[in-house]
Amino acid sequence: MNERTEQLKTRLKAKGLKITTQRLLVLRVLMDNAGEHLTAEEIYAKTCELNPGIGLATVYRSIQLLTQLGLVDRINLDDGSARYEISDADEEKGKHHRHHHLICLNCGKIIPFEKDLLEELERNVSETTGFQIVDHEVRLYGYCSDCSKAEVKSGLRTEE
Repeated sequence: MNERTEQLKTRLKAKGLKITTQRLLVLRVLMDNAGEHLTAEEIYAKTCELNPGIGLATVYRSIQLLTQLGLVDRINLDDGSARYEISDADEEKGKHHRHHHLICLNCGKIIPFEKDLLEELERNVSETTGFQIVDHEVRLYGYCSDCSKAEVKSGLRTEE
């Protein structure tokens, strides 16, 4: 058994869940495709590659349960689809900070941005208002480097 599978089993056990093949498959697909922000249908297609007998309803139920337990994050990137990724919650600190997303308005590329620049703001808001922040989500819209370069090359925009 590889280290990744053991890590998945540990996460399931920590939440008091029975370790099933289906749950492990969903978590494995999300871990193997980190940064891709998969829809439930994409997760299903990838689990079918690993286990052709798995049902769509089973994958949906697994995703829903894993999301409710905080092992998987559901994210909305304003494209009409719920997307999912492995959670990076810090349960010991009671904080759940996802990475941020940069969304290209031209090609639709979604770029994860790992650096959390909002901790000082959160601390200030908490101190000022007494509001206990446990999560935030940031989406920044613009143009990825490839699309920006293409616009400059085609003469649609000048370099600054």
